[in-house]
Amino acid sequence: MHGHSSELIASPLSQAPDSAPFRPGEDCLCVAQAHRAALIVDADDYFTHARAAMLRAKRRIVLIGWDFDARIRLGRAEGDNAPEKVGDFIYWLVDQNPALEVYLLRWDLGALKTLVRGSTIFTVMKWMSHRRIHTKLDSTHPPGASHHQKIVVIDESLAFCGGIDMTEERWDTREHIHHDPRRRLVSGKPHKPWHDASTAVDGPMALALAQVSRDRWHDAGGRPMEPLDRTYDAWPEKLKPHFENVRMAVSRSSPPSHTHGPIREIETLYLEQIASARRTIYAESQYFASRRIAEAIAKRLEEENGPEIVLINPLSAQGWLEPLAMDTARARLHEALRLHDPHRRFRIYHPFTEGGDPIYVHAKILIVDDRVLRVGSSNLNNRSMRLDTECDVTIDTSLPGNFDKGPTITMLRDDLLAEHLGVGRDVVTAQIETSGSLIGAIEALRGHGKTLRPYERPELSGIEEWLADNEVLDPEGPEEMFEPFEKRGLFRRLRRHRRGKDRK
Repeated sequence: MHGHSSELIASPLSQAPDSAPFRPGEDCLCVAQAHRAALIVDADDYFTHARAAMLRAKRRIVLIGWDFDARIRLGRAEGDNAPEKVGDFIYWLVDQNPALEVYLLRWDLGALKTLVRGSTIFTVMKWMSHRRIHTKLDSTHPPGASHHQKIVVIDESLAFCGGIDMTEERWDTREHIHHDPRRRLVSGKPHKPWHDASTAVDGPMALALAQVSRDRWHDAGGRPMEPLDRTYDAWPEKLKPHFENVRMAVSRSSPPSHTHGPIREIETLYLEQIASARRTIYAESQYFASRRIAEAIAKRLEEENGPEIVLINPLSAQGWLEPLAMDTARARLHEALRLHDPHRRFRIYHPFTEGGDPIYVHAKILIVDDRVLRVGSSNLNNRSMRLDTECDVTIDTSLPGNFDKGPTITMLRDDLLAEHLGVGRDVVTAQIETSGSLIGAIEALRGHGKTLRPYERPELSGIEEWLADNEVLDPEGPEEMFEPFEKRGLFRRLRRHRRGKDRK
């Protein structure tokens, strides 16, 4: 690890006690306190608050992302005369402040696509000519892997961490208005409704995410980025925190690199959180294709008094290749879980606009009971567990000082459901209390128009089933990229378990 990694983990402020639900080095990098923390839902609010924070930057802005498009507009508040387009905005910031430096890291293969977009290549060349704008394409991954973290750090005093990239097709409001004329690509063409989420944190937790960003920058071959000697208050004035003085964990995924071995904190924490659920698991994810996650869910569904599990997914994955990989894997896992769900406690739902268009779910959120709120870049697919670089943050009420955070976590879950169901949050809360069931409340409230619709398993062709079963397009880790097909697959452990029984 680079910088002061070991000091951060070992400091009294960030070290989790023996009784805490986190084990630094296994399911998280560290535990640290945030003076303020907020969940930011959908990119309209995220772009607004990120822009406001960058306007407050004094010394350093670090942008870590899977994609970045210099042509998008972040929006402007009243009295904000800076350029709207993010590329011009970044250049304007360093031009206005001689002490400010900007570091931008993004995935290299994704960059090849965006560099040919309109004026992007000229903006990047302009940045590269500026001695205080440092750009780097992250290529330090095994074949087939990607850099997928989405982190913005301002002066090491404020950090955003979640699932939203500063690129096109992400903007939308929480209303997800049907055919909203503002929801357009840079070309002017309309794009699909989009649901996403991020977080804002400050204090020592922002320092922890600054460390993650520096480590990733160095691993990608960036020149040394030393910790700042002081921090500033960059919290956006209009962003109301949901939590104050809250302890949080930061967890990562990464394949082995020249500086470290494999990091599987994200997968370990998912399995622990699923196993710890008492009543409900609510998740939002772009995909549902991880065999290990499905196996953990299956164990809970078989229990007599296990938790209800609700997953919010897009109707279909985006693009032409991903639906073949992710949608077929989801269909196979859903069918397998149905056989392990005698009490009917598992549901997948898709959100739709008032006019019936599917809303693309890109958010990565996990809420367990009234105890755990987790937000980040990791999806419930194999790549996010072991192949791609990911970063999540978690609030857990079991941590010292967090005992009173439960009602806020419940409120945020109900607020997300209210957004999807097109009703008020108080209606969702009352219905859950009345029915005593998360699934029961959703079934009672969903209807026509803006609502949630249940997943319907598609008919799969033979080739689709083979691709899903052998995880050809969603490998579990770099070591599996070239593994023989007979050793791979969604149900490999189940097959091995049966073979072991046959030998007895």
